[in-house]
Amino acid sequence: MKINILNQQNSVLNQFVAELRSVDIQGDSLRFRRNVERIAELMAYEVSKTLSFAPADIATPLGTAQVMLPTDQLVVGSILRAGLPMHNGLLNVFDRAENCFVTAFRRYQNPTEFDIELQYVATPNLDGKVLVVADPMLATGSSLALTIKALKRYGVPRHTHILGIIGSDEGVERIAHELAGEAATLWVAAVDAELNEHKYIVPGLGDAGDLAFGEKI
Repeated sequence: MKINILNQQNSVLNQFVAELRSVDIQGDSLRFRRNVERIAELMAYEVSKTLSFAPADIATPLGTAQVMLPTDQLVVGSILRAGLPMHNGLLNVFDRAENCFVTAFRRYQNPTEFDIELQYVATPNLDGKVLVVADPMLATGSSLALTIKALKRYGVPRHTHILGIIGSDEGVERIAHELAGEAATLWVAAVDAELNEHKYIVPGLGDAGDLAFGEKI
């Protein structure tokens, strides 16, 4: 498995991540969602460089141009609900992709202990396709690990790309362990070292789902 941490190189992505983190800006839920989308669009561009391409002749009003076009069939998946803005951003780039959706969430036993519950999966067949799974926060890695395990029942992708915005050292290590030796790549915009007692990333940015769509009961 390959790991790419994107803020290790300076780019405009850092500005969008900074706005997601900022308490002075993130209260604007519309801007928060749009920044998540923009980060996903930039990640999609990076992922596109890894795809298979083949030459194609394109008729123009004045002749024929040969271009290199992607040949992989993509499936864009997201973990509801926090992954939806990332999903939209990925579809802005991979507009011909198929789609899958998974519900995986924390069910707390007490303020500091929880289980991951997965209730719903909707996906096409994944055999031989390129699977791109989006979840903005990679805290413990448990939700993503359970999601990837569940999706394996629906076929074996040619390659799996996992996209997160903020990860923790623990979460990155968990996913690297779960997918060791597999055709997979993890893309993370930034990685923070710490998880607090509630297993939220510190400094992180807070609850991405709540910031995008409002607080839940």
